[in-house]
Amino acid sequence: MLFNVLERRFILFGISFMPQDFHLFVLAMLTLIVFIVLFTVVFGRLFCGWVCPQTIFMEMVFRKIEYWIEGDANAQRRLNASPWTREKVIKKAGKQLMFFFIAVLVANTFLSYIIGLEEVVRIATEPVSMHLGGFVAMILFSFAFYFVFSYLREQVCIAICPYGRLQGVMLDQDSIVVHYDFLRGEPRGKMKKKRSAASVAVPANPLDTIQTTVAESPATSGDCIDCGLCVRVCPTGIDIRNGTQLECVNCTACMDACDDIMDKVDRPRGLIRYDSYNGIVEKRKRLFTPRVIGYTAVLLALVVVNIVLLTQRNQVEALLLRTPGTLFNEVDELTISNLYNYQIINKTRDEFPVEFRLVNIPGEVEFVGNRPMAKPEGKTDGVLFIKIRKADLDLRKTVLELEAVSGDKVVDEVTTNFFGPGKQ
Repeated sequence: MLFNVLERRFILFGISFMPQDFHLFVLAMLTLIVFIVLFTVVFGRLFCGWVCPQTIFMEMVFRKIEYWIEGDANAQRRLNASPWTREKVIKKAGKQLMFFFIAVLVANTFLSYIIGLEEVVRIATEPVSMHLGGFVAMILFSFAFYFVFSYLREQVCIAICPYGRLQGVMLDQDSIVVHYDFLRGEPRGKMKKKRSAASVAVPANPLDTIQTTVAESPATSGDCIDCGLCVRVCPTGIDIRNGTQLECVNCTACMDACDDIMDKVDRPRGLIRYDSYNGIVEKRKRLFTPRVIGYTAVLLALVVVNIVLLTQRNQVEALLLRTPGTLFNEVDELTISNLYNYQIINKTRDEFPVEFRLVNIPGEVEFVGNRPMAKPEGKTDGVLFIKIRKADLDLRKTVLELEAVSGDKVVDEVTTNFFGPGKQ
């Protein structure tokens, strides 16, 4: 893949797209937006918690390194509160150095999708003076990624990412998101301690008394014991018990923590689970709502249009226009010629010769200079003459049909106008 906006070169799954394919790009972006809206309406921010590169790098790379060096959250808090010692300096400096090294790798990988892997290698291996702009861009991207993963972190999801800000207008009461079952969990109640029967009996020797306790909550309390663990494990610091919030990235850390607590207090799992508001209140799930059906119909229509346009897309496009400001020329008493500018747009990675062949009228095509070679993923410009006998021209303007041919294969078809004196 390549997304070279500066040079307007795009490659998707090995297929090159030129500026002439901009309408395909617009349709593809519209299709992607409708898909994102449909996916969010049904499943909420599931993408944020499990697919987004920000979350993947944060949880699977940077936070793993942080835990490996500084320990878990409690150990990190103790380290931050402790005075600066040699051990603390080594841990903090080592972590930041590793973070920056990985940020450089991420930045170079990101740039390779924009300017190409070959260009990134040249910037990294050749003298800085030869690629000053690219080198500065590489440094800026490296520091940007380092700042995001070292300091901003989940603030990107909360305050910067536009997808997170739009979540509130895309979700409805049938969307499946991380929900707290407030009907089952409320009212919350702290666990109380009750002495067992063994501890009530008066022991023969008070020193041998071992009071065993069992945990229970008041009969009027719900299943939530208000331990607060779901809040402590949340990467964005929200309380899921307050309802769906735009900060929730559906990472399900609160679900795992709550299930562990439910196991310990001998209550069923799923107090916090994937569900919809209506699924909790009405005990039913509706996936195919009118809104979902409407978005699905629009998405399918866009997909069909994209498939049709992609299958009809030519790998080579030819353009043939009369040279502005020129008239026809009498080659001899029997032949008329017109001067044309041609342009061959090659969207493939191969170089091959191209010729033009008249289809609807006899004539001759004569190139000015050598016959054109279509440049790989580029444009080839040139000039040619088309010569036609006067006897074959009935009108002052004749529409010509030509084929752009490479070997025995017709790569494109073009039309143009030919001017002549016409028949008296």
